[in-house]
Amino acid sequence: MADEPLVLGIETSCDETGVGVVRGTTLLADAVASSVDEHARFGGVVPEVASRAHLEAMVPTIERALKEAGVSARDLDGIAVTAGPGLAGALLVGVSAAKAYAYALGKPLYGVNHLASHICVDQLEHGPLPEPTMALLVSGGHSSLLLAPDITSDVRPLGATIDDAAGEAFDKIARVLQLGFPGGPVIDRLAKEGDPKAISFPRGLTGPRDPAYDFSFSGLKTAVARWIEAKRNAGEEVPVRDVAASFQEAVVDVLTRKAIRACKDEGVDHLMIGGGVAANSRLRSLAQERCDDAGIILRVPRPKLCTDNGAMVAALGAEMVKRNRPASDWDLSADSSLPVTDPHVPGTSHDGEHGDGHGHGHGHGHSHSHSHSHDHVHELSKDNLYS
Repeated sequence: MADEPLVLGIETSCDETGVGVVRGTTLLADAVASSVDEHARFGGVVPEVASRAHLEAMVPTIERALKEAGVSARDLDGIAVTAGPGLAGALLVGVSAAKAYAYALGKPLYGVNHLASHICVDQLEHGPLPEPTMALLVSGGHSSLLLAPDITSDVRPLGATIDDAAGEAFDKIARVLQLGFPGGPVIDRLAKEGDPKAISFPRGLTGPRDPAYDFSFSGLKTAVARWIEAKRNAGEEVPVRDVAASFQEAVVDVLTRKAIRACKDEGVDHLMIGGGVAANSRLRSLAQERCDDAGIILRVPRPKLCTDNGAMVAALGAEMVKRNRPASDWDLSADSSLPVTDPHVPGTSHDGEHGDGHGHGHGHGHSHSHSHSHDHVHELSKDNLYS
């Protein structure tokens, strides 16, 4: 059990109800119930709709995952759940379900960090993560560069977005182009038929005096939106494919450039890319080109494991069990702004405890003030596109 723990993971941080089952680093089941179609007509994720969808999908998705894995809930060595960050109501559904199942089955409960889970999922694809690992996480809610000496206890933020996340920028530009929601997949598809050099869009925070590892996509979003508006006001046709390709190139150029620099500066020879935007084909190909040139080994999970899923939560939970990290207490609560420096949430009675002897209790006293608190879940808002 210690080397190959059987763990079920529950993910409800946004609009996907994900339940995964892993044995060690082997994926046995990955069941997902998405409510994205319900949000599409609103042009973004509506928190109340997401929470209700999680409630309806939770039990059937757990049953489907266990059936797919061919295991009984009684065989589990633990249950892991995303405790944060994410939408508060959505997280609460998952945490409540995990606590109920763990208590009823007499299994240990592990509250884990959503971002750390996105890193750990790569173990299901490429085996154990080297330590330290450099991770570039890009999604609708986050754009972060993280150094992970120990994925269960030591994740260090090097940089993050100071405004929009990369995935959020994809969604907003898709909205301006009237391509629907979510924007990432359709822009990726159209960009393949466009010219990435057709339009010169700005690369945010790439000047010599700018923060080396932080990102900014608000200026890019504004520049693209204004370029499109100018074309329409002039009565000209908007070259949608060229806009998509040029916008996408600006995003992935900055992401990969900064990730490679971080690897070189920190002396790390592995780069892992995760999060929903990691499914983008141009990001994957450009990252591979630049990693090859720099002598860095690139690890990117299959696209299905890049988007939110329960398998990634189970993967991190299995690592917690394997490394004898303390289980979470029954007072575990959802934490919508949980910092990535807390990959594991033991609970209040474990304050200061840690399986490897390092104090890392979550408790009620941990601070939420961290340098990149602007990372956020992409909720539906009426913000001006130029803001």
